[in-house]
Amino acid sequence: MKLAFIGGGNMAAALIGGMVKQGIAARDIEVAEISPERCAWLKQQFGVTAGERIADLKAADVIVLAVKPQQMREVLRGLPAPRLTQLMLSIAAGIRAKDISRWLGGHPAVVRAMPNTPSLVGAGIAGLYALPDVTRAQRAAAQQVMEAVGTAVWVDTEAQIDAVTAISGSGPAYVFYFIEALEEAAVELGLNPLAARRLVLHTFNGAARLAMSETVSPAELRARVTSKGGTTEQGLLALDQGAVRQAIVRAAQAAAARAHEMGELFGQDQ
Repeated sequence: MKLAFIGGGNMAAALIGGMVKQGIAARDIEVAEISPERCAWLKQQFGVTAGERIADLKAADVIVLAVKPQQMREVLRGLPAPRLTQLMLSIAAGIRAKDISRWLGGHPAVVRAMPNTPSLVGAGIAGLYALPDVTRAQRAAAQQVMEAVGTAVWVDTEAQIDAVTAISGSGPAYVFYFIEALEEAAVELGLNPLAARRLVLHTFNGAARLAMSETVSPAELRARVTSKGGTTEQGLLALDQGAVRQAIVRAAQAAAARAHEMGELFGQDQ
């Protein structure tokens, strides 16, 4: 597989590093990046070709679009028309696949991916959506790229990418928010900040690993921890009294609505 990246930011770098670890030769990866300093870093870090322009876009099997959403339309309209066999894989938030196709003159092979920030440490998950004419081989190539930094889930409609954005895209921020709150509580209860940080982070990590290793639901796992009349029950009652569950649902709904708005905004031609 030959890869071309348009944009060399943090997510692009994570994907490049993951692909190199998977065995893709550095000589088969090319990056177009406007920052000379970033180009030098990419060359030094991964041994790839990097410069302000892609020298031979036609050689790439997969072109990864890793530019800022507000730059996407201008960048795509400045590209030569891709070959029908070339897959355009976008990791830009809020940019719809159908708009990418339109800006490329109706190019049919477009996959939209929504990765998340844990991808930077190889623990990400991405939602993927393919336009109807994307081939099975192209879908496999897109999945291979995204699974270089974690795992991937396909969705059936582009509208569902808004839900992916709200859950796994924005989700790490919700987790960090909860971590902040628990750390604050730990300090208020008399623990020193270092101990508080270790206790909370290991609790989150361990709970997530346990949930992933079990076949039962999170509700059952929660019930196992919650003894009647015990400390956990009192803590959960306080969360229910504060309508925390409903607030989390509303947060995801608000994020999904904003993702839809961004798609409408960025998809405009003016």
